[in-house]
Amino acid sequence: MVREFDFLIIGSGVAGMSYALKVARANKGKIAILCKTTIEEANTAKAQGGIASVTNLLVDDFRKHIHDTMVAGDFISDLEAVEQVVRHAPAQIEELVKWGVNFDRNEDGKFDLHKEGGHSEFRILHHADDTGAEIQRGLIEAVRSNPNIEILENHFAVEIITQHHLGVRVTRRTPDKECYGAYVLNPDTQKIDTYLAKVTVMSTGGTGAVYKTTTNPDIATGDGIAMVYRAKGMVKDMEFVQFHPTALYNPKETHPAYLITEAMRGYGGILRLPDGEEFMQKYDERLSLAPRDIVARAIDKEMKIHGLDHVCLDVTHKDPEETKHHFPNIYQKCLSIGIDITKDYIPVVPCAHYMCGGIKVNLNAETTIRRLYAIGECSCTGLHGGNRLASNSLIEAVVYADAAAKHSLEVIDQYDFNTKVPEWNDEGTLSNEEKVLIAQDEKEVEQIMSTYVGIVRSDLRLHRAWERLDLLYEETEHLFKRVKATKDICELRNMINVGYLITRQALERKESRGLHYTIDYEKHALDQAHDSHIPDSFRKNY
Repeated sequence: MVREFDFLIIGSGVAGMSYALKVARANKGKIAILCKTTIEEANTAKAQGGIASVTNLLVDDFRKHIHDTMVAGDFISDLEAVEQVVRHAPAQIEELVKWGVNFDRNEDGKFDLHKEGGHSEFRILHHADDTGAEIQRGLIEAVRSNPNIEILENHFAVEIITQHHLGVRVTRRTPDKECYGAYVLNPDTQKIDTYLAKVTVMSTGGTGAVYKTTTNPDIATGDGIAMVYRAKGMVKDMEFVQFHPTALYNPKETHPAYLITEAMRGYGGILRLPDGEEFMQKYDERLSLAPRDIVARAIDKEMKIHGLDHVCLDVTHKDPEETKHHFPNIYQKCLSIGIDITKDYIPVVPCAHYMCGGIKVNLNAETTIRRLYAIGECSCTGLHGGNRLASNSLIEAVVYADAAAKHSLEVIDQYDFNTKVPEWNDEGTLSNEEKVLIAQDEKEVEQIMSTYVGIVRSDLRLHRAWERLDLLYEETEHLFKRVKATKDICELRNMINVGYLITRQALERKESRGLHYTIDYEKHALDQAHDSHIPDSFRKNY
């Protein structure tokens, strides 16, 4: 079956839905949102802490937010991207509110702002401790009520379509690569349909599921990044995997692990060893409010020193009723496993949380493939650099969705549907034995990445990961060519691709920087004067 849409959006988080709502206003054609599972399931819904924006102009300003973002990113961040996000953030917050998203307010009606690690001011808008879920709820209602947007749930994008599918040899250096849509697995027929599009938008979320323990849902298998890489698009900064310092330690829950929001440390939570001893003073003067990469490494080191499987977060010194008011969901979640956070320490452990790299895009969210945009966590805008500043992800998604919408609306009239695209070859079968192998290989990818490409790395570990992933790649590609395409084998291919990219780009970075910390270059990194990292443009203006 062949379907045609002017705007084809792959992914249904805050990025994809806000883009859909923005282009729908222009009334320039048919819009489809492809959801891998249901529209409710996305990384957006798992975001607890909030969304960062300068709103309290009495104490805060754009320069401070820009400075905090650059410092957290270890000055690898693209200053133009940082300025774009920070300066456009307030307008996008206003738009979210118009779409029905509710942020907590004080008695005077102003936003109730939190402070999180790496931020110099209170600038985090939130909705209790489930901000992402509230944003997702508001956008879902707006999208569902818009007659110009078709929502296709349980539709899995297998590959994006380029000249390659027309028999043209395409390499990473081919100058005029174009995207004509995507091949999509139909949940009703289990066949691959052809979706032709004038403009295609990747908003497929992150990559956390390639690790054994992650705050991401199972669907976060890096599909968009893998598809664009296979289509010879540019992928950048994949070595910068952010491990959230404080996931709830509960061995029964690993995919996803329950997140203990950064805002709890902003609220006054203190990191301690199980015996009550504080330890962050050994690592950073900002203590428990240091940026995530520093805190995660500190926890990882303390766990290894003391032979622990977790450390603790302490809010028992705070007013119990205030704690329950600010963190109702965390309070109930911990209570369900026998922990009263007003009286007991919360056991926490770092786990895979956010991909700072991804599909390389410019300020308009254009990829290196024409007619293809990437927004949200799957993209690499340059905002995050070596480490994402807390609560910058949701605002990046809506700011770049706005940029992509404006640009694609300007150029869409230049494009047409490419009706020469061939249909997918649907031959092959898949036996139960092969299904077992796929499930086992997924577990092996998770184990390889967690063991060898985690918070602390070395060349030896990275090479070992590369060799094992290469073997899995060869086996899986051989299997993929002779069986019928299913969601499971496609996800496995994507996980292997993403694992390979993280590993390769980690090997290519010959320094410890930001989230990429390697024992082989630890001394080298410490010997460098930190000022040498700072771009002249930042030094001059900030």
